[in-house]
Amino acid sequence: MPTTARGLHVSLPIADRTSSMRFYSDTFGFELVGEPAEDGVPEPLMFRLDQRTLLVLVPAGGFDWVLGDSRGLAPAGTSECLLGVEVGTEQEVVDLVARIRDSGGEVVAEPEHKPWGYTALCADPDGHVWQIGIEN
Repeated sequence: MPTTARGLHVSLPIADRTSSMRFYSDTFGFELVGEPAEDGVPEPLMFRLDQRTLLVLVPAGGFDWVLGDSRGLAPAGTSECLLGVEVGTEQEVVDLVARIRDSGGEVVAEPEHKPWGYTALCADPDGHVWQIGIEN
């Protein structure tokens, strides 16, 4: 019997809640979920990506605690997954890459035409890599 997923949560470890909140709000324009805690950041720190998908940003110590003793966080500079966001036009790719750069993210690969579409690779301040693009 297939699993019927009611929702999908993508969780990433982060170093700083405030800077991560600002980065994802200002750069991607993702919808923040929840009421602010004492530090002005919702707890848990989540963004609604669509009706069924949440991006959950967890301080690294808490993320490590959830994983338990049998698994640890990936070493810095290691990408275990590639997140992707599809936009509508080449100009939107260019504009989003510029916002990422201006917000403290890293441009890993500048926008360019590939066999599968117009794409760029960028990393958030914690090093999580995002592929930004449009498909052919």
